[in-house]
Amino acid sequence: MSRINTNVPSLVSAHVLARNQGALNQTMQRLSTGLRINAGKDDPAGLIASEMLRSEMVAIRSSIDNANRANNMISITEGALQEVNALLLDMESLVDHTANTAALSSEEVAANQVQIDSILDSINRIATSTEFQGKKLLNGSLAYTTSGVTTGMTASAVTHLQVNSARLPAGGHRDVVVEVTSSAQTARLVYTGSTVGGVTLQIGGKYGTEQLSFASGTTAANAVTAINGSKGLTGVSATNSGGNIYFSSTEYGSEAFVSVEAISGTFAVTDGDSSTKDNGVDVGLMINGTQATTRGLDASVRSTALSLDLSLAAAFATDVGTTTTFSVTGGGANFSIAPTLGINAMASLGIQNVATGSLGRGNIGYLSSLGSGQTNQLTSENFDIAQQVIREASKQVSGLRGRLGAFQKNTLETVVNSLSVTLENTTAAESAIRDADFAEETSKLTRAQILVNSSTAVLQLANAQPRSVLSLFGG
Repeated sequence: MSRINTNVPSLVSAHVLARNQGALNQTMQRLSTGLRINAGKDDPAGLIASEMLRSEMVAIRSSIDNANRANNMISITEGALQEVNALLLDMESLVDHTANTAALSSEEVAANQVQIDSILDSINRIATSTEFQGKKLLNGSLAYTTSGVTTGMTASAVTHLQVNSARLPAGGHRDVVVEVTSSAQTARLVYTGSTVGGVTLQIGGKYGTEQLSFASGTTAANAVTAINGSKGLTGVSATNSGGNIYFSSTEYGSEAFVSVEAISGTFAVTDGDSSTKDNGVDVGLMINGTQATTRGLDASVRSTALSLDLSLAAAFATDVGTTTTFSVTGGGANFSIAPTLGINAMASLGIQNVATGSLGRGNIGYLSSLGSGQTNQLTSENFDIAQQVIREASKQVSGLRGRLGAFQKNTLETVVNSLSVTLENTTAAESAIRDADFAEETSKLTRAQILVNSSTAVLQLANAQPRSVLSLFGG
């Protein structure tokens, strides 16, 4: 080479050295951070995909934390309800023992009433004091709110309502339309005649069986009076209309029945499923276009959007084609347990008030009616009603516990397990895109180090080569 103003080999060597030095620096950065992508220029498309996956991972982790937090809250609630159940069992035991009136003194009855009052106070205390991070759990603050429950053709179309879960849009409500498609019926038998003569009848119903004897010439009115005198034992009542005796079950539905058999004498009844027996009919009901599950005057519907239980007034349930409409306007315990927020991410359930003034039903009474000075206190000797109230309260508490347990097992635990697997796979996908492969990078490091060293040596030779022109001066 005889030109020295431009050293082309030196420029080429410098360029190659810079490129090899950049590769060495990139490899060293990846090995020091453990990441293949440290800046957008490393892999623009990979960076976008990685950041999207990271966003999903954050949402999944939050959902798992939310589900675990919800599980903790439900466990506290269920533990309190377990104690309420135990108290209700103690209360029924007191009522059952006090019903043995002939063997108890008035002092012992008073002592039992004191215990019942104490149990009622304890239940109310549990209802008002059970909380999670300051949020009351059993005082009704987590129950659903409704409006227009009594709208319809009668003022009391719905006599009892329990909304178990409902999906409501933010700031919105859900309308519920209840339509009677087939009439609820009591069991009924008819005896044609104005008198009953020389017969002994065995009258059976849902509650039990009773035998009644009637002398020859007994009027229908007197026979009806005798039959109604035992309706608390049999579940069968009677009316006298148009010279006929109508036997009817005191309750509606397929579980209610009337059986009238002549033990002695002649007594023929008609209009039954058989010659001596008839069963009632459950109400047919559509709720928001879905066929409800019914039993007597009670109905329930279960769907993703709405789950509720209700009881109907007899006048409404026997009037085919009538409708009543009400709205679920808010409330409930709402948990966000899915990565993508929105109404589909929410799991909701209602936790009703378990205070003594709320446990029970209006048609039989509430738990508070067993307290001193109330309708069903022990001295009133309304033991059968008191027992019905306690059992209804126990049924409600047990039902709530069952729903909470099902929510824990089938919703929360399932969500945690499913999201944990999703998190594992999403993390693996993000790692495959963003994390450095150390085996590959160490191999690249060795190559880059060798190339940098060789490029440096070549550049040194290229820079020294122009000095050979000095030999032309003969020096």
